[in-house]
Amino acid sequence: MTRPDLITTEILPFTARHLPGALALSRAQNWPHRPEDWALTFSVSQGVVAVSGGRVVGTALCSMHGPVATLNMIIVDEAMRGRGLGKQLMQRIIALAETREMRLVATDEGRPLYRKLGFEDCGQIVQLQGIARPAVLECPVQTGPYDPAVLARMDTAASGLERAALLARIAADGVTLRTEGGFALLREFGRGHVLGPVVARNAAAARSLMAAGATQMAGQFLRIDVSASHGLAPFVETLGLSAVGGGTAMVHSPRARNASAYQTYALVSQALG
Repeated sequence: MTRPDLITTEILPFTARHLPGALALSRAQNWPHRPEDWALTFSVSQGVVAVSGGRVVGTALCSMHGPVATLNMIIVDEAMRGRGLGKQLMQRIIALAETREMRLVATDEGRPLYRKLGFEDCGQIVQLQGIARPAVLECPVQTGPYDPAVLARMDTAASGLERAALLARIAADGVTLRTEGGFALLREFGRGHVLGPVVARNAAAARSLMAAGATQMAGQFLRIDVSASHGLAPFVETLGLSAVGGGTAMVHSPRARNASAYQTYALVSQALG
């Protein structure tokens, strides 16, 4: 295979025709994303792609959620690293975000670059996954369709993100779990399923939603990405999942937010917040 050359590399707007190449690039990094997972993120995003010799060698997306953008799927082919391509991709998607608050989840390798570009640490994300096992629920949890507008209002109150269309799409293809003062969405992702977001007014409701998700997925692969600040990672481990990594939550140009009783205990994904 010809070694990619930065001089002949083009940076282009990311379009649907680039999805197969982007998938191949993420698989080369051992990321678990399926074509459907890329498509879901792309459905609420703009972005750029680096192409060399007809092959995708870099990707970066900017997902729009009203006043907030999440920057994600930032990947550079191993042979292209250390030449400034990552910085170029980041600068392009920062421009796409315009005046929005920007959030991302950084790997240890990417964090120095993001700090140089003005991002600041704001927390830790813990990725937990494994074969789920059933658990006792502290609060009753119901399964079934719910008014997507109600879910979106709770989600926005918790996160500041406006993503009603995204949540409606996830709910249509997945399972909605609802308890007094919170909800969670369960969907196919990567090697199995992912539970997120988990939005609740208190930790007891969040634990019940997580326990209900694990019970529904008992004997199957489940992933949950939690904010370390809530201290629920040890509880998630009792559901059969183990911590396998995570990343540093970072923010650029943060906006003031109204106080809310709701909090986000688990992410939709590290890409989408």
